[in-house]
Amino acid sequence: MAERAHIPFAPIETGQVRGKAPWIVAQSLWRMVRSIGRVRAQIRQFEPQAIFVTGGYVSAPVIWAGAAEKIPSVIYLPDLEPGWAIRVTSRWATRVAVSFPQVEAHFPRGKAVTTGYPVRAEFFDRDQRQARARLHLAPDARTVTIFGGSSGAHHLNQAVVANLAALTRLAQIVHLTGRAEEAWVKAQVEHLSPEARARVRVFGYLDDELPDALAAADCVVARAGAATLGEFPALGVPAILVPGPYAGMHQGRNAAFLVARGAAIRVEDAVIERELMPTLQKLFDAPETLARMSAAMRALANPNAARNIVELLERLAK
Repeated sequence: MAERAHIPFAPIETGQVRGKAPWIVAQSLWRMVRSIGRVRAQIRQFEPQAIFVTGGYVSAPVIWAGAAEKIPSVIYLPDLEPGWAIRVTSRWATRVAVSFPQVEAHFPRGKAVTTGYPVRAEFFDRDQRQARARLHLAPDARTVTIFGGSSGAHHLNQAVVANLAALTRLAQIVHLTGRAEEAWVKAQVEHLSPEARARVRVFGYLDDELPDALAAADCVVARAGAATLGEFPALGVPAILVPGPYAGMHQGRNAAFLVARGAAIRVEDAVIERELMPTLQKLFDAPETLARMSAAMRALANPNAARNIVELLERLAK
């Protein structure tokens, strides 16, 4: 992605810590520490006025090196609660940008700034009918997008395959499977009747077309990664959220936040195969509920989030 955008790129060596065996933790910490010197060399060569990171283990040596070089830094926290890396490194950061005011409480007073969740402008200007036309979908048919994140979600894919025929009777389906399972899911679709196959679109991965895939939907079935806090509100798309069981507590908290505000329904991963069709049917049988969820989701959007982060960086860089 960086190469396609013509952005100079330098890799940083790091490793995971949480939930790993002690020897893997030791190796990862050693790689992080070893990377600090290399990052400091990159900083001296690049001469930035500010540093911007988005959390994760790869951010740790960058924040530490930036502090050593006395460069102001901003960590952006997309989730509702900081993970290990952000908890550890935030004390060296100048500011932590967060999506919602409730998240500020996790940091010392004055450290966190609520900016909103930045998303591409395309998420704010997509029209449902135009999005369906670009995906060659019927303009007026009910549509469900099923999205397991950029790398897919195996259990969600299994649930879809197990309910394929019933799903196509209920709605048009846009299914983002992850590249690893795209061929398998497409092979299952081939077992459907020609009429049912015409109502399914399967993609391993989408980048530029992702806003269309989400905007086309009357409802999205998805994991509850951080992007759901920004992209779904930008589009005002109601969601059935299935938090990943191996994603720590972040996805559960993200889902709970949207459910509490009336923007989403939560279904547990263990029962999604059984509950997928009844949950979708219940929503489509109550269009007023879908409309309320859409309005509640859109109320969480902040179209100025990217600009807010830029302005924060500009202030610190002076």
